[in-house]
Amino acid sequence: MKWLHNLLKGASLTTALFIFQACYGSPQNIMEEDRGEAPMTFVVHSRTSGSALEGIRVLGQDRYYENGYRELGVTGADGSCKVNLPYLRNVQGPYVRFEDPHGNYEVKDTVLFDLRERAIDIKLNDML
Repeated sequence: MKWLHNLLKGASLTTALFIFQACYGSPQNIMEEDRGEAPMTFVVHSRTSGSALEGIRVLGQDRYYENGYRELGVTGADGSCKVNLPYLRNVQGPYVRFEDPHGNYEVKDTVLFDLRERAIDIKLNDML
């Protein structure tokens, strides 16, 4: 009878561990090989006039960049810019910055949580 008790106890422990593994998965390492890129298109407009802004720099921030931000692209005449955003799986981000090299518009920083490929409308405030 003791062997039956030990068998049931072992089966219960194994079942509990299996359920834990199924619910939470194995621990994930956040390392360089877990990096990826998400193609995104941004369309940048003036908040006050609504016109498309040409020449706005799109910068990406990643903890692996030595100087913080890296230029990913510049908006064209229609205000759009298609970039590949670097990201780490299981980490908040990526961080994106939009800045006007002429200083006519405020710098805008944002964090993207949804990395599906689609056009994202960005509105920049005029400098007062």
